[in-house]
Amino acid sequence: MDRRGIVVAVNISPKKGSRKKNVGRSCLLPGLGLQDDAHAGFAHRQVSLLAMESIQKMVALGLKVGPGDFAENITTEGLDLLQLPVGTRLRIGKSSLLEVSQIGKECHTRCAIFYQAGDCVMPKEGIFAEVLEGGEIRVGDEIHVDGGDSDHQR
Repeated sequence: MDRRGIVVAVNISPKKGSRKKNVGRSCLLPGLGLQDDAHAGFAHRQVSLLAMESIQKMVALGLKVGPGDFAENITTEGLDLLQLPVGTRLRIGKSSLLEVSQIGKECHTRCAIFYQAGDCVMPKEGIFAEVLEGGEIRVGDEIHVDGGDSDHQR
C-alpha cells in the first residue's frame, strides 16, 4: 500500500450539504476541523477526505465533477484511503496530524450526484478524520501515513 500521497484540493463551504470550493489553503483546527467550513466541529467527522482516483471513477461515468463536488474537505491523490483502518494517523504538511475516525458514511438523502449518475462515491470511498494537531495545509502538501495508535483515547 502506498504510504504517502499529496493534497490535490483544500475545500470549504459556508453551509452543510453543498459542494465545496477549492480555496488552495486553509488551517486545520485541533478538535474542530477545517477553518471556515460548515462541518467544522462535527463530532468525530471533523474533516472528510476523498481520493482523486474516486472522483475519476465518476468522470468515467460521464459526469463533469472535480475536487469539492462531493463535499469533501481534502482531495488526495496517490494514497489508497480505503486501505487505512480507523485509528490510522495522517501527517499533512509540516504540522497537521489527523486520525481516521470513520470509513464511508450512510447517506440519508440522495445527493444531486446520485441522481445524475445513479451512484455516488463519497458514502463508500470517502473517509473522515479528527484533527489531533492543527496547522496550515495547502495544495501540494505531502500526506504521510503515520500508522494507527490503538492506545489513543478519544
